[in-house]
Amino acid sequence: MAKERRKAVLELLQRPANARCADCGAPDPDWASYTLGVFICLSCSGIHRNIPQVSKVKSVRLDAWDDAQVEFMTSRGNHVARAAFESEVPPFYYRPSASDCQLLREQWIRAKYERQEFTHPERQEPYSAGYREGFLWKRGRDNGQFLSRKFVLTEREGALKYFNRSDAKEPKAIMKIEHLNATFQPAKIGHPHGLQVTYLKDNSTRNIFVYHEDGKEMVDWFNALRAARFHYLQVAFPGASDADLVPKLSRNYLQEGYMEKTGPKQTEGFRKRWFTMDDRRLMYFKDPLDAFARGEVFIGSRESGYTVLDGLPPSTQGHHWPHGITIVTPERRFLLACETESEQRAWMEAFRKVVDRPMLPQEYAGEVGGAAWGPSPMAPSGPDRLAPCPFSSGSPLQAQTLARDGPGGLRAPDSPDVAGEAAVAGGMRDSAAPDVLRWGLSLSG
Repeated sequence: MAKERRKAVLELLQRPANARCADCGAPDPDWASYTLGVFICLSCSGIHRNIPQVSKVKSVRLDAWDDAQVEFMTSRGNHVARAAFESEVPPFYYRPSASDCQLLREQWIRAKYERQEFTHPERQEPYSAGYREGFLWKRGRDNGQFLSRKFVLTEREGALKYFNRSDAKEPKAIMKIEHLNATFQPAKIGHPHGLQVTYLKDNSTRNIFVYHEDGKEMVDWFNALRAARFHYLQVAFPGASDADLVPKLSRNYLQEGYMEKTGPKQTEGFRKRWFTMDDRRLMYFKDPLDAFARGEVFIGSRESGYTVLDGLPPSTQGHHWPHGITIVTPERRFLLACETESEQRAWMEAFRKVVDRPMLPQEYAGEVGGAAWGPSPMAPSGPDRLAPCPFSSGSPLQAQTLARDGPGGLRAPDSPDVAGEAAVAGGMRDSAAPDVLRWGLSLSG
């Protein structure tokens, strides 16, 4: 009888909805919550064990099953449970995958089953109200110490602000929602709840690093930021579907790590720097927790003249770099060197994914819903000679770009006439504006 019951449970895994973990989507789940009726992976089963008042788990293959448990699992399964526990998930709420950090997966599971936020929408107020205020630990730019700072997120102003003092009238920094990205970086920050927020200021990429001791609080902030960006994009591009907008709310980096780089003349010595590949934007920093990008370059597609080569020229700086990478652009080439072969392979894979991917229409005019891209005033003209060029919050140009191309390159009707700002996108810029740091322009870092 025990073997027959175990066989019956194993047969339930053959149902398409049960072939992946109910919580993170990992393939071939080997565990099950016999109180919730879902099949889950080993990693998520550990999180379920931490909420025994809600979920009790068993191994599908190793543990004994009684008749009542088998009958319950047969009547439920992932499809039925998803309909029951995820009926009111907001489109902006981040649904974690198997590769996401522990915090995101844990709070997703607790939100579904323990707090039941997606069957009681009134419990979603902490991240869906359009305004959020609280204190986070923020890393100091100069001394590296984490200090408590007051943060305010307001959708009405389209900004995230933080204050050096709780009674301060003016914020220390204002981060516009349209240019903002947030991604969890627990290993980099050294805290399991560490969040990296990236934004644009004075034409350059900037970072702040924050955390909160309460995991729920930190994930609520993360989803509140995604909600603010979602609502901003809905207004800017009313014709877009949720499926078009959601991928633009936040993004993880394609690749990060140390490499060595040389200067613009390729006669200087190689220097070790921290590199980040953010979609088509390759940036470098002095170290992983640097507050400023020291240089960045746009990487276009193979069709537009970009190539990535495995290795460096035979003689480079009089050194032999067995794990080098050469990025060839229409104007010049960039020489990079990795310490190990595995690091080189990982970077080559990331670069090739970008170069081999055809460019969408909005990637020529600007990244929709994120950092707007415009031709660098110091670079040759053309769609690929791009450098960051932020525009004012809610500008007609931003709306025009969204309305014209959409997040997926789709054209929407009734694009506004913004010829004046379109000239700015064409390369005209206030002469007083600071120059963009780009390889070949400023390599003092």
